[in-house]
Amino acid sequence: MSEEIKRYLTAISETARAVLARNFVGAYAAGSLALDAFQAGRSDVDIALLCRDPLSEAVKRELIARLRHNVLPCPARGLELVVYTEAVARSGTKEPGFELELNDGPAMDFRQTLQPSDRPADDGTFWYGLDRSILHQSGRALSGPPAAETFADLSADDLRCLLIDSLHWWMALPTPANDEPAAGADDAVLGACRALVRYRDGIWLSKIEAGRHLLSTGYQPTEVIEQSIAARSGKPSPSGPQSRMFQRGVLEEISAST
Repeated sequence: MSEEIKRYLTAISETARAVLARNFVGAYAAGSLALDAFQAGRSDVDIALLCRDPLSEAVKRELIARLRHNVLPCPARGLELVVYTEAVARSGTKEPGFELELNDGPAMDFRQTLQPSDRPADDGTFWYGLDRSILHQSGRALSGPPAAETFADLSADDLRCLLIDSLHWWMALPTPANDEPAAGADDAVLGACRALVRYRDGIWLSKIEAGRHLLSTGYQPTEVIEQSIAARSGKPSPSGPQSRMFQRGVLEEISAST
């Protein structure tokens, strides 16, 4: 992690503490930062904030205003920040349950969501429960108690449901039907790898590490996984049909036990 990213994380935590005051519980690095997979120029800065009590709309809007990219510049593709109450984080719920969601950055469209019911269903609601599961395992406390103590994991049934939802969401995205490399196909394949490793082995790995793990076990088809990993270094992605077939195989395995 670069010094620039470290300074930004500190600034996010300090700003949140200043706005939330006595309601502030902690700030946690999530996503690729938590899984030691941050790629400069590609990765987002994923942050979860915890508060003791629900936030008023005025506090939500102040927090957004203070964390906007034009006020606190993000040194990555963008900031993806979610605020939860301590009770939601400890509950292990599979529901979104957030107080506030903010996306903003130099290569990311600004988006604010002040309550879960405002989020379009087509954008998926599975992200939050899965993110909190990753935080339970690997979250980095920037301020506050350890993430493993503040974020409960999902039950096995809820985890499986959200993994299935995530695969359906990825497979619903438009993709070319020809055999040419498809933009985003590598992300879809490696996301499916991560879902399968979590389901099989009970551990969250980064997308690339999950792909490598499946390769080490002889999982087929190896070519699609290898192509997807190579695409992270600028090589061509798999085609849309290759990606769909791979995701379908993962979905069938995870769905078989429901």
